[in-house]
Amino acid sequence: MVRIGLGHDTHRLGAGEVLLIGGIRIPHDKTAIGHSDADVLLHAITDALLGAAALGDIGEMFPDSDPANEGRDSADMLRAAHARVEAAGWRLVNLDCVIFAQRPKILPHRQKIRERIAEILGVDVAAIWLKAKTGEHVGPIGEEFAIGAECVVLVEQARAK
Repeated sequence: MVRIGLGHDTHRLGAGEVLLIGGIRIPHDKTAIGHSDADVLLHAITDALLGAAALGDIGEMFPDSDPANEGRDSADMLRAAHARVEAAGWRLVNLDCVIFAQRPKILPHRQKIRERIAEILGVDVAAIWLKAKTGEHVGPIGEEFAIGAECVVLVEQARAK
């Protein structure tokens, strides 16, 4: 049996020096604002995995009302969600992700981001793909007020239930 999951996240942008995307710190004049470390890509992946296994979503697992989640490392959240998915009998087959950002350009960082996500999940980098789209200077993405990410994940049943 196979299932797909869809994850989406959006964060406001504010003045800063570093933008965290996929666990990689990218020098930039803006930063994402959020309750945790605001890694929009890792949040979308976490939601996609949890959704594929019908195990809730990132807000249920790591509510922003819990002070323990303030400033929390999104890689830790993704690892915990992935462990929950695996414990439920599912194995990740692949991820296909999109970053929505006017700037910075993602292509120069794509391989490092893919490698970091593969490391966090303990999978081969070939199972992770990433692309980026600008907002064409239109709307919150294009006017650099926000950054977004979407991810589709395929999981397969790892063991009979």
